[in-house]
Amino acid sequence: QVQLVESGGGLVQPGGSLRLSCAASGSISSINGRGWYRQAPGKQRELVAAITSDGTTHYVGSMKGRFTLSRDNAKGTVYLQMNSLKADDTAVYYCYADSRLRRYWGQGTQVTVSS
Repeated sequence: QVQLVESGGGLVQPGGSLRLSCAASGSISSINGRGWYRQAPGKQRELVAAITSDGTTHYVGSMKGRFTLSRDNAKGTVYLQMNSLKADDTAVYYCYADSRLRRYWGQGTQVTVSS
């Protein structure tokens, strides 16, 4: 079993930055891929960014160039640095971790971009 705990969400003005963290505990040696999804009100959950166990990253759409995903395998933690935030980035952000058998999810952290 793997447990994920997100932190770092909050209220930020347009153009500002936030860094989200997702700490894993439990059977972290079983984890391969990690990443983040987000879900805005009235919209489907969408992939934000993903990172493989060797550090290869993949970003989706408008997040390219603004968001940076990194991981510290020793700590079992991934970080999502979000810069140049826009109102459209407002959503609940969920981290995930993939083991060979299943995907684990965090509880979500709210990010609100507003002046």
